[in-house]
Amino acid sequence: MIAIGAVLAGLLPATASAAADVDPRIGLGAGWLDAQEAISNLEKTSHLDRPEGFYVPSNPGSGGYLNSDLAFSGNYAFSGNYNGFNIYDISTGSTPVLKTSVVCPGGQGDLSVQGNLLFMSVEETRGRIDCGTQGATGTVNPDRFRGVRIFDISDIEHPTQVAAVQTCRGSHTHSLVTSKNEPENLYVYVSGTSSVRSGQELAGCANTAATDPATSLWRIDVIRVPLAAPQNAAVVSNPRIFTNEETGAINGLQNTPPTPQHPAGTNWSPSPVTNQCHDITSYPEIGLAAGACAGNGILIDISDPTNPKRLDAVSDPNYAYWHSATFNNDGTKVVFTDEWGGGSGARCRTTDLPSWGANSIYDIVDGKLVFKSYYKLPAPQTTLENCVAHNGSLIPVPGRDVMVQAWYQGGLSVFDFTDSANPKEIAFFDRGPVSPTSLVTGGFWSAYWYNGHIYGNEIVRGFDTFKLKPSESLTQAEINAAAAVKTDRINPQNQTKFTSGLSMALTAQARCVGTTAHLAVTAVNNGTVPADIALSTPYGTKTFANVAPGKQAYQSFNTRTAQLAAGTATATGAATIGGQAVTADHNTAYNTLSC
Repeated sequence: MIAIGAVLAGLLPATASAAADVDPRIGLGAGWLDAQEAISNLEKTSHLDRPEGFYVPSNPGSGGYLNSDLAFSGNYAFSGNYNGFNIYDISTGSTPVLKTSVVCPGGQGDLSVQGNLLFMSVEETRGRIDCGTQGATGTVNPDRFRGVRIFDISDIEHPTQVAAVQTCRGSHTHSLVTSKNEPENLYVYVSGTSSVRSGQELAGCANTAATDPATSLWRIDVIRVPLAAPQNAAVVSNPRIFTNEETGAINGLQNTPPTPQHPAGTNWSPSPVTNQCHDITSYPEIGLAAGACAGNGILIDISDPTNPKRLDAVSDPNYAYWHSATFNNDGTKVVFTDEWGGGSGARCRTTDLPSWGANSIYDIVDGKLVFKSYYKLPAPQTTLENCVAHNGSLIPVPGRDVMVQAWYQGGLSVFDFTDSANPKEIAFFDRGPVSPTSLVTGGFWSAYWYNGHIYGNEIVRGFDTFKLKPSESLTQAEINAAAAVKTDRINPQNQTKFTSGLSMALTAQARCVGTTAHLAVTAVNNGTVPADIALSTPYGTKTFANVAPGKQAYQSFNTRTAQLAAGTATATGAATIGGQAVTADHNTAYNTLSC
């Protein structure tokens, strides 16, 4: 969620003057594209400005052109924007290249990917079925679209809309849910937070009280997508996941703010009243979802995707708006966020307590949520910077719970919550305010780890790429082990279990020993545990047992010939990581040699 920013006033950055013992994020100079930066235990490897057509030069904070959430699949990153979406080729990891831009207004533009299908959330009344830019005027307009768009991206340069599923409150966000019992179908949980549209525009919509069993409030929408025929996607249920099981009241959770005003002494913003979910994070492999639902955080059984059931609900008098949720990899913890101020307010000031606009970390014990601690960005931000907890993802460091997270103009923060009660920051990146004179909405909407890199979507500045650097809090071996974990996709509200990888560096060099060609093969164990490594070439195989982390397996293979043709050497590693047996193959080429 975010509000439209002010017009940018002034682009000249101030001068940072932080003392050596002061957090370097304090006092950064302002600027739209030239703000000062602070970084710790990360390397920024690239930055790309928003493409033409996705910003207004005279008003960088224009609300119709803000970058929103990210999704990843294969070699591509999909960047949402209130005016459509952009696709980046990230095959090199560190140096993305813009591949495709699609103009299709409607906001927020949050994205998910499954196979050759791209899903896009639309909630604004200007959205049109045909993706037109002329808007849709009037209270009732047959051309208006609010819901979830589905694109076929099998031709990555020419995405084609194949379905547009309308919902009563539009789609602020959405979550993909798979079922092992229905591999032919994909489910989409739709979280609508906007106004209810007229029943004259979409039949069945009703902005009525909780006493009306047909009201469009106090529910989520579930879309079924037949993967072989996505054009037939349709809403199949409207689960009442807030129902009080004892009374049957559909408004069974928090219906009024816990106190007349926020603990800061200001009006509640947004209002913590549960008639919708903002985000629902699904984790199908463990059969659970975590819902961040305005006034409550909830735990949901999704074993039957069409009929999710609430298992537990918690509230917090410090929380203005339960916004998003992230499980740890084992599914034994949930990190919830509080978007106090709605994303457009300065909520990381020195006067703001660490329990306001922060993460709350819960353990899951016997199906119940048990509060353990808060985590908030430790560096205060100015009144010119919208800042509050926002979207992030796990970093698969074996044996630890580590997360990277966006904090709008607070930048991004990497923190360890292995000890639920004592989370600790281990890396960060931040820029100065967008404007030196007024609060212009900006900063990171989301920051996610994907196959060894961290990618961030900056609301008004563009697309950033980072790599972790070793520190006293995170070793190079742990970074290597995380980078060895490969996944084929990352979606913002759909978690899949990371399987620990085995990290190795392999080289093969042909050389002459007298008149005979030899092939020297070296494999270095870059992981965190001992591994058995087998080196294989056309000239033989050599196996090494229990190679320690940081140590190498080496063999010079005698080809018994003066002529060596170009070829490939392979290292096969096997180890036990986190109680799991893991294997990995690494290949490297070598050149022709004549001795």
